[in-house]
Amino acid sequence: MTHLMQTYASLPVAFVRGEGAWLWDTQGRKYLDALSGVAVCGLGHAHPAVTKAICDQAGQLIHTSNWYHIALQENLAERLCRVSGMDNAFFCNSGAEANEAAIKLARLHGHKRKVRHPTIIVTEGSFHGRTLATLTATGNRKIQAGFEPLVQGFNRVPFNDIDAVRQVGANNAEVVAVLVEPVQGESGIVIPDSGYLKALRTLCDEHGWLLMLDEIQTGMCRTGKWFAFQHEGILPDVMTLAKGLGNGMPIGVCLARGEAAGTLQAGSHGSTFGGNPLACRAALAVLDTLSGDKLDRRATELGERMLAGFRKTLEGVTGVKDIRGRGLMLAIELDQPCQELMKTALEQGLLINVTAESVIRLLPPLILRNEEADHLVSELSGIVKRFLEEK
Repeated sequence: MTHLMQTYASLPVAFVRGEGAWLWDTQGRKYLDALSGVAVCGLGHAHPAVTKAICDQAGQLIHTSNWYHIALQENLAERLCRVSGMDNAFFCNSGAEANEAAIKLARLHGHKRKVRHPTIIVTEGSFHGRTLATLTATGNRKIQAGFEPLVQGFNRVPFNDIDAVRQVGANNAEVVAVLVEPVQGESGIVIPDSGYLKALRTLCDEHGWLLMLDEIQTGMCRTGKWFAFQHEGILPDVMTLAKGLGNGMPIGVCLARGEAAGTLQAGSHGSTFGGNPLACRAALAVLDTLSGDKLDRRATELGERMLAGFRKTLEGVTGVKDIRGRGLMLAIELDQPCQELMKTALEQGLLINVTAESVIRLLPPLILRNEEADHLVSELSGIVKRFLEEK
């Protein structure tokens, strides 16, 4: 009997140690981690710089509260703003909390403009978190079911459909913001058309809306740029980050610029643990490593290498619908449900994810070596082929 609430359908394995792209279970068996804790451990497991930062900081100071200045938090905010082009930051503990901050910021922004019922445009297939506001913003009915009444103030449109956004703007004078993922992760690595974000930026400028980008999964060099919006040469008004920012240490952040940067004031939002010295020290070590090792470029190189490998081994195989990716967000879409492949791959010493029922999602660490990437391609290709042949 377990005393845990049964909120996860966990696979039958427990890990006790990690190093780089590898994990070891309680039986001493070794696994290649192609999921990185769902895009969290971008630097792999037990990265020396992050480990040292956490150990050093834990021996000095872990928490004081935001009633006082926290030098490490101010340093981290400055570093993030410098690399992103944003103006200021609010720190919290998770991606859902970062998106909550963005939603509150947008509503406050609207009310300051005398908008009675501020509305945020969101998209179908999106994932923004599991708090009441963020699961309402999420475009997945399954995670909303049973939690009604949902939060008002959202207008949903198809992803990658500029005309739909334009039509909402023409018919709803209370829209104040657009919240969108540059690449949809939970829906199966759905990559929009080139120019989509740029067109959203133009529409937001025309209407005076905030462009809010959820970069929780795409940020921190995962797509081959520091942030996915940089592929289109734009700047958002608000951006949220978490996951890879702390390499496993819980930390999230909502960044803003321009008018949006002055919206939240003393007393309008807060977080007990947000931006504490321990989390910020870990995140600073992550930033140092990403920059020093040029892991944005490495993500591009690895992604191209793996896509080429999968296309060579799987393109044209009956049952394989699509092979796609951006940086180290990779997907193999099949023509049938394949959730069982997570357990099959586990048995073969490989950690993968299946999302949207039929999409194998890969989010390997940015520090993956070429031979490890090739091993991943070879092993997973074999697993997929055997699965399809047996169907």
